[in-house]
Amino acid sequence: MADSPAQTPGLGAVRERLGRELFARVAGPEGPANRARIHGGPGPRWFGPDRPIRAVHGDASMFVGGLRALLLQSLHPLAMAAVAAHSGYRGDPWGRLQRTSTFLAVTTFGAAADAQAAVDQVRAVHARVRGTTADGAAYAASDPHLLGWVHAAEVDSFLRAHRRYGAHPLDDAGYDGYVADAARVAEALGVLDPPRSLAELAACLDGYRPELRGTPQARAAARFLLLHPPLPWVARPPYAVLASTAVALLPLWTRVPLRLPYLPAVEETGVRLAGHGVTRAIRWAMTPPAGPAAASDPDPGGRPDAERLTR
Repeated sequence: MADSPAQTPGLGAVRERLGRELFARVAGPEGPANRARIHGGPGPRWFGPDRPIRAVHGDASMFVGGLRALLLQSLHPLAMAAVAAHSGYRGDPWGRLQRTSTFLAVTTFGAAADAQAAVDQVRAVHARVRGTTADGAAYAASDPHLLGWVHAAEVDSFLRAHRRYGAHPLDDAGYDGYVADAARVAEALGVLDPPRSLAELAACLDGYRPELRGTPQARAAARFLLLHPPLPWVARPPYAVLASTAVALLPLWTRVPLRLPYLPAVEETGVRLAGHGVTRAIRWAMTPPAGPAAASDPDPGGRPDAERLTR
């Protein structure tokens, strides 16, 4: 019998190369060592294998959700001022992505001791990040209120991206569970009373609305993320699809302050279809194919497909 397309040697080599390059981008040079420690380290985890946070954070839809989160988070002037002054997102965007993705992987899949150590490290960094905006407003990255906004925007973005582009979307009860799981990490980081359900998340986001606006720094960040990514030209077409997909998932009220277009017919047809295509391609590249290696896995069916993406 002829091999299926996914099993042909040529496609297999392409799949391996794309998966390796994507993993290197999001995980950095320490990625293989971190992956081995996260998944192979002994000890209890914060979240068991059946928890919704594993399904959401392990899925390829995170690529869309991460971009949406950055755009949404930028609308808080104090949070954006801290990012612009201290994060180095322009000078070292890949380093920032790699640190964020490693933190998410450790807290979601890693041993509890490693998860707590990652949280402690982030809190130590936050304690040093403080300053004043151009308008004279003081900010501190350790402020529980600002942390609450960053958390809510992130969770909402990952959830909405997974609901639309995840391999196995959850029901409302599952997403309630995801919000509750994410609250465990948020509390460890210093967020006070984070939302624990879809309803609480929606109310939390609405509560921040009066504080949000499109500052010059926020619009500059959006232009950098959407129009001038630090990528080779060959990677820009698929990235443009990811960027368009992330924008299409933003609430309508964000378009004017960030000066983003709104094209409903295009977003509901072409952008959505293209978004499904690119997330499926990422999932295909980063999920190990079935074969002898999978057969030797002591529990080949026990992990959700999402967790395999992190391996």
